[in-house]
Amino acid sequence: MKYYLIAGERSGDFHAAHLMRELRLQDAEAKFRFWGGDMMEAEGGELVRHYKELAIMGFLEAATSILKFRGYLKQCQQDILAFKPDVLILVDYAGFNLRMAKFAKEQGIKVFYYISPKIWAWNQGRVEKVKAYVDKMFAILPFEREFYAKFGYEIDYTGNPTADAVAEFQPSTDFYERNRLDRERPIIAVLPGSRKQEIEEMLHEMIAILPGFQEYQFVVAGVTNLDPNYYKHFHRNGIRFVFDQTFDLLAHAKAALVTSGTATLETALFGVPQIVCYRTSLLSYTIGKMVIKVPYISLVNLIAGREVVKELIQGDFTARNLLDELRTLLTDADYQARIRAGYADIREKLGQQQAARKTAELMVKYLKAA
Repeated sequence: MKYYLIAGERSGDFHAAHLMRELRLQDAEAKFRFWGGDMMEAEGGELVRHYKELAIMGFLEAATSILKFRGYLKQCQQDILAFKPDVLILVDYAGFNLRMAKFAKEQGIKVFYYISPKIWAWNQGRVEKVKAYVDKMFAILPFEREFYAKFGYEIDYTGNPTADAVAEFQPSTDFYERNRLDRERPIIAVLPGSRKQEIEEMLHEMIAILPGFQEYQFVVAGVTNLDPNYYKHFHRNGIRFVFDQTFDLLAHAKAALVTSGTATLETALFGVPQIVCYRTSLLSYTIGKMVIKVPYISLVNLIAGREVVKELIQGDFTARNLLDELRTLLTDADYQARIRAGYADIREKLGQQQAARKTAELMVKYLKAA
């Protein structure tokens, strides 16, 4: 069968690549064409556009990029028609992918969605679009099944691929030596995100507190989808950078400063006490405050249903607050124990289901039954 996939960011590229690998095991004749990234490309098939060209964050940024956005939509539509896939598989990335779902449905193309867009957080009216345009939804967060059920839409919860990836990961024994790190000084992991807009907002503040923690080493998780030279203006004495080694970094970290996103869940699954950080443009934040319907921003707290980790958002995200919170995090054993107890609850809720494999099995089953 012919599969057309769309992933618009780094985490989507990661999860879509694993799904492609499992689809090929279920369907030896699988042919892939996709918008995604390097990890998907490594699985074979034809890469049409790289997600680096699609990265837009925030309401203001989206508004100023509308012409480019429309051009990409038109190109993608034409490419899908030319490829004639048996199914369009969408991976998160709601703004683009829900439009593509509508187009594909109108063309009589079956639509599957892997990793639900976060419509439970804001703009819940989009549920009606999902019901109208998406044939099958494969969710990775346990509370999403209950959310969609309220609107009379049945979905498949197939487990969480991040939980699977962390469970399967084996830390490197030479991590310190390979990255020229000091084994005698505990690591504070700094995860500022993977997009320039995020990093510009977050990283300067995160590393500004280093002088207050000389007994630790701050190690920043860089990503190679950005030019390594980009990180040079963040260099400070005592700051170290590692690239595409986030899991290894978390496996060796004492604590972490993490930009809100999938990385907060990864950090929790590695059992690392963390502070969740987030800041965006004032306009984007003001609009977000009006439309967001959930009490927390981090996946950790959302899955737990309570505050497990501290969130420093927008005006609260300052070097002073970050310094005070990190000191507490590093010195208060009871606080650390409460966080780890919360992490244990999250692991239990997520379960271990081999998400990519289960999703691929169901997708092929549904396609063959059609």
